[in-house]
Amino acid sequence: MLGQMMYQQLTTSSLIKHAANYHGETGVVSVETSGGIENSNWKTVELNARKLASALEKLGIKQGDRCATIAWNNRRHLEIYFGVAGAGMVCHTMNPRLHPEQMIYIANHAEDQVMFLDKTFLGFAAKLGEHFKSVKHYILMGPRDEESAAMVDGLLFYDELLETGDADYQWPEIDETTPSSLCYTSGTTGNPKGVLYTHRSTVLHSIGGNQPDGLALSAKDTVLPVVPMFHVNAWGVPYITAMAGCKLVLPGPGMDGESLAKLITGEKVTIALGVPTIWLGLLAAFESTGLKPDTLKRTVVGGSALPPFMIAEFRDKYDVELIHAWGMTETSPLGTINQLLEKHLTLSNDEQAQQRLGQGRPPWGVELRIVDENGALLPNDGETQGDLQIRGPWIVDTYFKSKASALTEDGWFDTGDVATLDGDGYMIIRDRSKDIIKSGGEWISTVELENIAIAHPAIANAAAIAAIHKKWDERPVIIAVIAEGSSVTEEEIIAYYDGKIAKWQTPDKVIFVDELPLGATGKVLKNKLREEHGNCLIG
Repeated sequence: MLGQMMYQQLTTSSLIKHAANYHGETGVVSVETSGGIENSNWKTVELNARKLASALEKLGIKQGDRCATIAWNNRRHLEIYFGVAGAGMVCHTMNPRLHPEQMIYIANHAEDQVMFLDKTFLGFAAKLGEHFKSVKHYILMGPRDEESAAMVDGLLFYDELLETGDADYQWPEIDETTPSSLCYTSGTTGNPKGVLYTHRSTVLHSIGGNQPDGLALSAKDTVLPVVPMFHVNAWGVPYITAMAGCKLVLPGPGMDGESLAKLITGEKVTIALGVPTIWLGLLAAFESTGLKPDTLKRTVVGGSALPPFMIAEFRDKYDVELIHAWGMTETSPLGTINQLLEKHLTLSNDEQAQQRLGQGRPPWGVELRIVDENGALLPNDGETQGDLQIRGPWIVDTYFKSKASALTEDGWFDTGDVATLDGDGYMIIRDRSKDIIKSGGEWISTVELENIAIAHPAIANAAAIAAIHKKWDERPVIIAVIAEGSSVTEEEIIAYYDGKIAKWQTPDKVIFVDELPLGATGKVLKNKLREEHGNCLIG
């Protein structure tokens, strides 16, 4: 042997330990479920996480056992992330926006032993608890509360539980390939599927996702993850901020524009992350309150396509850069992020904004390809559309408790998206394969139609669907929500498409509704819209 390097397991406990050792006094700000703001720091979070790990072991919870959370983004949730996984257990974040029947299915499928609850969701446990077959302990995330104690038999209280834990508890040695957390897909068709992340995949995702051309978080940043901690581990932000030593601001239940605007200005947030609907609300709040996000430099937008007008709106009014990203529960989630190349720096602002409309390039660790319906590789020419597939060390291999591989025969995961790739690796999602409209044998992108509709000043939100047509098989229809205080006609919206797309792609009809049906992750439920309006073009 000529020599070798030290070998250490890649575990999530190494991230929080690093944060405590070298960024211990850096702030962790938490909006509580009650509405108040609590100030903590990484040193305290790590201490509480170790005490929680010890307390859970004393309750008889073993390595590999699943511990569920139904909670907002707050300090206790952060401690559960690290305390549960650091002890070798599995942190299972449950999405409270799912249908109760899906919640019951998920809890039983995961065989959760413990359920941590914010007070907002205590009534949920009281109502559905009899259906949870495996849960042994319900823990309210707060101090003792006699009113809550009366709602759930044997209810434990997080703050009291911590006091039973040992402050000198040391993180155990864990094999990096063991599971650390569990998330389920939103399950719009069929039962949700579990995706089991390992310590290794999570740490590699944190490294790969935080490169200078990735999230690029540093110890100088104040980070606001508006994306919920129950949605793909808040896009990995809790782990990345611990690794980088950022100040972390957790918004609690206040996801409305005004609450976020006050939080951003009050805590001097430099980067925020969330879905497009969040930023639409934030823009409206800045306008109505007069607040200015002077410290905010970047927002990362994912979850669904970014309306093009938002890039210019944030840039020109507030000097904030919008960065498009893409991923899935199955990809941990970061698959691409849209950062510019050196050759783009000489472009005008509008040309750079055009480049930013797509979902971007894969970071190190991720490979992308597009294939046709027979699995044949398609060219990366930026024009040819195909089924998007992905592989890498933080991409799902097999769903939780499934014996069948989730991959193609040659080891790629099929995302269900239709996309283009160019020679630099820039990817643009053209549509979900189940949403794209096929009219007279030609494809029409619902994403493009929606972006145009939302850009109209009188439209607050819009969705494009395929409606059955006697001659063309399918034709596009826009389902739109009119902005408050505005008025617009169907004819005006259809005319708005003139010159923006090919004439034959123009929607046949516009239907105005009070609101769009949203799924558990904030995405529009196109299947419901198709059920309700899919026959609107036939007599």
